[in-house]
Amino acid sequence: MDKAQLADFLRRRREALQPEDVGLRRGSRRRTSGLRREEVAALCDMSVDYYSRLEQSRGPQPSEQMLAAMARGLRLTLDERDHLFRLAGHTAPVRALRSDHISPGIMRVLDRLADTPAQVMTELGETLAQTPAARALFGDETRYEGLMRSVGFRWFMDLSVRDVYPAEDHPMHSRAFTADIRTVYAKHGEHSRASAMVRALLAESPEFAALWETHDVRSNHPREKRVQHPEVGVMELQCQFLVDPEQGQTLLVLTATPGTESYDLLRLLSVLGTQELAARR
Repeated sequence: MDKAQLADFLRRRREALQPEDVGLRRGSRRRTSGLRREEVAALCDMSVDYYSRLEQSRGPQPSEQMLAAMARGLRLTLDERDHLFRLAGHTAPVRALRSDHISPGIMRVLDRLADTPAQVMTELGETLAQTPAARALFGDETRYEGLMRSVGFRWFMDLSVRDVYPAEDHPMHSRAFTADIRTVYAKHGEHSRASAMVRALLAESPEFAALWETHDVRSNHPREKRVQHPEVGVMELQCQFLVDPEQGQTLLVLTATPGTESYDLLRLLSVLGTQELAARR
């Protein structure tokens, strides 16, 4: 680990970022060149003290998980991410079509959607980043590990995650998640993570096993879906997708038709999400 070079790299990347780059407002009294340390720490979901010690060459060797969080928070390119890992004494992650690293372009779009439910997901349905409004709607989906990172896997293994949709819509979503998993499995083969997921689901979920036998390859996820929240109720939302084929990732954005009750409820949810984020900080 090269503490001096790591500190210099982090500091220069922080100073190169502007508030507008990460969806923050530029206050009239701002004098800092680039972002403040506390702003970057919040973007990386780590303490200000931990990040500050790294910039001051006083911190411990960051784990690969912490480095991935910093690469995302600092909006690094893949080359910059690899450089960050090497400075910290780790081998750079293997580059593949499926990657947990989000491109700076997708992150810039996500930053501008802070008041809208939006999240970046892998083709296996693993959530990599969420807006505050998305966390208010779905909960923190980035906290899971292993196969549970996939929303399709959780759908069959933890029935509580289904509470976000009305009960009468559950069979439709079960079929859609099964078709999604089959598509990824066919694409990557029997030695992939999708294959491990299929084996686990076939062993543990009779519902999935029955649906798997139908060989349905049509994803039945509706572009318009009903989503429910314990505080604001049921909303009819439209789904928009921005696909990054190079990273194998999708930016999911949920909106409501202006002038409808769902539109007003979604705005209320956005306020709840902002309050939650302020409380965490």
